[in-house]
Amino acid sequence: MASLIAYSFLLVLFVTSGVVIATKKNEEFIIENNCEFKMDLSCVSEVFDSIFKTGSVTNKCCGELLVLGKKCHHALVKRTLENTIFKSLDRKTIMHKSITTWSKCHELSRSPSPSS
Repeated sequence: MASLIAYSFLLVLFVTSGVVIATKKNEEFIIENNCEFKMDLSCVSEVFDSIFKTGSVTNKCCGELLVLGKKCHHALVKRTLENTIFKSLDRKTIMHKSITTWSKCHELSRSPSPSS
């Protein structure tokens, strides 16, 4: 019985430390890649609204999102979800909306621009 309790404790400790390490790596990635400062505030707001509320992203802000990069985009969304304010949101839905926003911007960048 004692070994079962010890095993359970070690399992909880391992899982908890894995979450802390993953969060730390996410934060380190954001800092090392200067992710927070690659988009202007109005575009950050547009992208945030399209993921966490309802809204769309303009061509200008799609361009900034693509310059930000997929890994920075994903890391910032994950970090936002870790904030206690957003803990009640459905993580799966938010991640789906994040991928959809990225994909729409990526497709927009690949489509030919209209002739002027």
